Amino acid sequence: MEELGESELGTQEYWDKRYKHEVKNFRTHGDVGEVWFGDDIVVRILRWFEKNVDPSQSILDLGCGNGMLLIDLYREGFKNLKGVDYCQGAITLAKEIAGKEEFDIAFDTLDITADCSGICDIDVVLDKGTYDAISLSLEAKENRLKYIKNVCKFMKDNGLFIITSCNWTQEELCEQFEDAFVYYKHIPTPQFKFGGKVGSVVSSVVFKKIVN
Repeated sequence: MEELGESELGTQEYWDKRYKHEVKNFRTHGDVGEVWFGDDIVVRILRWFEKNVDPSQSILDLGCGNGMLLIDLYREGFKNLKGVDYCQGAITLAKEIAGKEEFDIAFDTLDITADCSGICDIDVVLDKGTYDAISLSLEAKENRLKYIKNVCKFMKDNGLFIITSCNWTQEELCEQFEDAFVYYKHIPTPQFKFGGKVGSVVSSVVFKKIVN
């Protein structure tokens, strides 16, 4: 499969600089920062969770950024939540936003493309845009494979992995994750029609971990 090509969005330097600015904005103006993929996608994910995930289950958000997806889940009654990001500024921002709301959400710094330990038996793993950023890194293929290995290691057998991407189609995601996960469902996202064909700007796919 052809790689996407390197971009500054795949570098830690870009995200460190961005979140340094966003922490300052939050402390000065109370601005929590950007909602990746927009509010409509977030609402669709939340509604899917309400119908398909038990509130007692453990949920891990990979590349949580400002933590707003977990904060929205907390508001919906999901309390066993953890967010990780390789950018310390993102974790600082997420902790400060959750702290202001007095929400008990765990946040830690973690590079999902490194050798990871300390996380296991997670029921549901979330990714909204992190795999996209990894796919734009300098050693994208190698980093994607490390990512998939770690996600699998974090999860319980038959656990759910929910990934939302604007760079990969549902078919491409299924192909890339087929060795460790099986397609379970998809979360409907806005579609467009062009030249008689229907497509989606964003793909949101639910996988189940394969039991070895």
